[in-house]
Amino acid sequence: MRNRIVSYIFILLPFFIFSQQKSKEGKIITEYGKTYTVSDPDFKTKTQHDLKAVFDVGRTFKDSSKVNPLFNTAARYLNMHADAGVPLEKLKVALVIHGSAANDIVNNAKYKAKYHIDNPNAPLISALAKKGVQLILCGQTAAYRDISKEDTLPEIQIALSAMTALVQLQNENYRLINF
Repeated sequence: MRNRIVSYIFILLPFFIFSQQKSKEGKIITEYGKTYTVSDPDFKTKTQHDLKAVFDVGRTFKDSSKVNPLFNTAARYLNMHADAGVPLEKLKVALVIHGSAANDIVNNAKYKAKYHIDNPNAPLISALAKKGVQLILCGQTAAYRDISKEDTLPEIQIALSAMTALVQLQNENYRLINF
C-alpha cells in the first residue's frame, strides 16, 4: 500500500507543480498575452532566426464583453518569445481576420451599436499594431458583413480576401498558425 501511495505521489507531483505556476506579464505587450516560464525546454528556441507567424483568426467567442482570445494569442506569441531571448525585430506577426471575428475589429461606434459597449478588443489591437503586428481584415468578409473601412479600428488593413492575405504572407515565409 505504501509503495502505491509513493507511486501516486510521483505521478501526480509534476501536475501539482505545473498547476501552481503563476502567469507573468509580458515584456512586449504588458497588458495582454500573459505567459508561463518553461525552464530548460528540450526543444530549444533558436533566438537568432526570424519567427514569422500568421494567425488565421476566423471566429469570435460568445462573450462580447471580453477580448477575443485569438487576438490575445498574438500578444502571448510576442511575449513568450521575447522572454526566451528573441529580439522584437526577429518577431514578425500578422493576424488575418475573417468570418465572425470581423465583429471584433470594428470601431467603438459600430461595436456599441451592436453590443451596447465599447469594443474591448480596441486596446489590444492598438498595442499589437504599435509593436508592428499586421492586422488584416478579409475584404470579402467585410463586404458580406457590411463593414466599411470607416467602421474598423484605425489599425486595420483590408485585403481582397483572407485567402489572398494568407497565401501572400506564406509566400513571404510566414508560418500559418490556425486554431
